[in-house]
Amino acid sequence: MSRFKRIAVVAASLIVILVVLGGIKALQIHKMVAQAAELRPPPETVTTSTATTTRWQSMLTSVGSLVAVEGVTVSAEVPGKVVRIAFKPGSQIRAGQLLVVQDTSSERAQLRAAEARLALARTTLDRVSRLLARKVIAVSQHDDARAQVEQAAADVDVVRATIRKKTIHAPFAGRLGIRLVNLGQVIASGTPIVSLQSVDPIFVNFSLPQQQLAQVQPGLVVRLKTNVVKDEISGTITAINPQVDASTRNVGLQATVSNPGERLRPGMFVDVTVMLQQQREVLAIPATAVLHAPYGDSVFVVRPAKQRAGGADHPTVHRQFVRLGERRGDFVAVHSGVQKGNQVVSSGVFKLRNDQPVVVDNKLSLRFRLAPAPSDG
Repeated sequence: MSRFKRIAVVAASLIVILVVLGGIKALQIHKMVAQAAELRPPPETVTTSTATTTRWQSMLTSVGSLVAVEGVTVSAEVPGKVVRIAFKPGSQIRAGQLLVVQDTSSERAQLRAAEARLALARTTLDRVSRLLARKVIAVSQHDDARAQVEQAAADVDVVRATIRKKTIHAPFAGRLGIRLVNLGQVIASGTPIVSLQSVDPIFVNFSLPQQQLAQVQPGLVVRLKTNVVKDEISGTITAINPQVDASTRNVGLQATVSNPGERLRPGMFVDVTVMLQQQREVLAIPATAVLHAPYGDSVFVVRPAKQRAGGADHPTVHRQFVRLGERRGDFVAVHSGVQKGNQVVSSGVFKLRNDQPVVVDNKLSLRFRLAPAPSDG
């Protein structure tokens, strides 16, 4: 056999071997692909909840500020030296209680002089009146004596008023703040002495958009939430501003809230919820059933198990995008994407994939509430 023939035989043999090996490998790959197509992930244990319709009370939300029913910074009306401080900072006081006394020694001396002039003027008037009755003097002299009495009486009233202004009392009952003056300090007119706030009850000022004005009226219940008080606090709307703010198109409202224990203080901010009289029907699901993502919110709806020759298969889940509404407590309203009666996965949604088989075990399900408390498990 020539050399050329030998090379041709070897090349043909190699080609046959490569074709056989390629066919075997192709059959193996085809078998693996077929097995992978039939391979399904193991079922995941989940809990489910039924999408149900319920009636929620309509409400409006806002952010408000607490304001004292009566609040003032007690100040000095006239200059003077502080000779007595009769209050304890931070204490609860009654209306008319003495707070501060300023030095009135010069005013009391002026009062004695003014009272002496008044006494002399009255004696003179009495004497002139007797002489006028006997027609010894002119009527003008009697009028002049009477004017002197009235002027002296006015001088006495001025001095007494100054003394009263230097004896400072609480204008109303409330709680005092931090003392701003010291004993022996000479204070000017208008110098602040102490803050006085009446905080039980307390006002809540908040605003709502003008389009919601027709829904509110005095007497509606409001609920407050703050990070200072864990309990929910209720009050009622007592005033609505008759003027709409031209810059924001909001209308101001004021609610009165009972404040036992004075846990709420003026200046705090609170979350305000106005409870309207209307109720509306919503389709609600647990908030834990929603898988949030940048491209949209979705839930996993459970589909029934399919019947096979070897028996029933596991139920599967189908990912469904939804449009959500208001959230209340452990629930969220669904505007579209879920139908009434659908079974949605309520826990473990982050580990599921579309068409994945699941095992439903609601013994592990949480208790969902519209108004959950911190102690709820």
